[in-house]
Amino acid sequence: MIVEVEGLRRTYGSAEVLAGIDLEVAEGTVLALLGPNGAGKTTAVHVLTTLVRPSGGTARIAGFDVVREPRRVREVIGLTGQFAAVDAEQTGRENLVMLGRLCGLRRGAARVAAGDLLERFALADAADRRVRTYSGGMRRRLDLAMSLVGGPRVLFLDEPTTGLDPAGRTVLWDAVSGLVREGTTVVLTTQYLEEADRLADRVVLLDRGRVAATGTPDALKAGVGGERLELEFPAAADAARA
Repeated sequence: MIVEVEGLRRTYGSAEVLAGIDLEVAEGTVLALLGPNGAGKTTAVHVLTTLVRPSGGTARIAGFDVVREPRRVREVIGLTGQFAAVDAEQTGRENLVMLGRLCGLRRGAARVAAGDLLERFALADAADRRVRTYSGGMRRRLDLAMSLVGGPRVLFLDEPTTGLDPAGRTVLWDAVSGLVREGTTVVLTTQYLEEADRLADRVVLLDRGRVAATGTPDALKAGVGGERLELEFPAAADAARA
C-alpha cells in the first residue's frame, strides 16, 4: 500500500477532529474521503501532507513516516487545496516555470514541463496571460497542473471542484482520470457523492472524525437503504382532508 494510516488522531484543545482513523490506498488507485463540513477530511489531508502533526497514530506515504521523514514525504506528493494557490500577477507559464525551478529543474527543463502541462490542461492559449484574467475553472486547472510539476507519486486533492460549474467539474474529472491511468495515486476529499462515484475506486465515509463506512462506490450505494411512507385513506373525503 502506498498510503498506510493507523489510528490517526488530531485534537485541537478539547476538540477531537480525527478520532483514530485507519486508511489504506493501493498504488495507482483513487481513494475518496467523503463527508460533510467538519467531518475531518481536510485535517486528514493536512496530516498526510505534513502540514499538521498528528496527535496520535501513524501515517506513511510510500513507506515514509509523515512525522519522522516529512522531507521524504514531500518529495513524493503533490497537493491541490480548496483554493487555487497561484500568483494572479504572473502568467500561467510563469507560475509553472517558477515552481519547476523551486523543484530543482533547470530553466530549460522547467519551460518544457510548463509547456507540456499547459497543453495537457487546455491552457496553452492562455499561457501568457496574467492569471488574474483567468476564469475560476482555468485557475483550478492551473493549480492542478502546478501540483504535478514535481511528478508526484501521490496526489492529494482537497475538494478540487468546489465553486466550479458542471462543465468545469467534468474537465477536472477527466484530467484526474487521465492521471490515474498513467499510474498516479489520488486521495481526494469531497462532499459530492457524484464525484466520489465518478472517480474513486474506494470511498471512506467520515463523520465527526471517525470512519463511518468504507467500500467501493457500488457497495456503499447498495448498502444505503431508503424509507417510504405510505398513507392509506378509507375514503376519498379523508384523503381530501389530509
